[in-house]
Amino acid sequence: MTKTTLKQIVYEVNGAAIEVHKALGPGLLESVYHSCMAEELSTRNISFISEMIVPVHYKGLKIDTDLKADMFVEDCLVLEFKAVEKIIPVYEAQIMTYMRLLRSPMGLLINFNCHNIYREGQKTYVNEFYQQLA
Repeated sequence: MTKTTLKQIVYEVNGAAIEVHKALGPGLLESVYHSCMAEELSTRNISFISEMIVPVHYKGLKIDTDLKADMFVEDCLVLEFKAVEKIIPVYEAQIMTYMRLLRSPMGLLINFNCHNIYREGQKTYVNEFYQQLA
């Protein structure tokens, strides 16, 4: 995985989110957007795991948690969907946690309850794994 490849995946995923938002608009439940994103990513031949259980390893043990990333795309990009009035810090902590535990270099927090996905509905996060990419 390179930064260039990852940025291309992000570009495709953002395009899918814009397409879903253009078709549905704001104001629906998160689960509706999630299902439509799955369809849109499948149509674009982008591989993903929906509702991926995020593993937690502690002192050599696998710890059971209820952590589930909305989508894990191409084994490198965490997607977290929201349909809320405002993004609050706990949502950012949520995606950063998933990224770290999945060793994912980048994550997208997409809030479909907005007027324009590109300008106000999408935020990109990177971590130390991103810095290690070529």
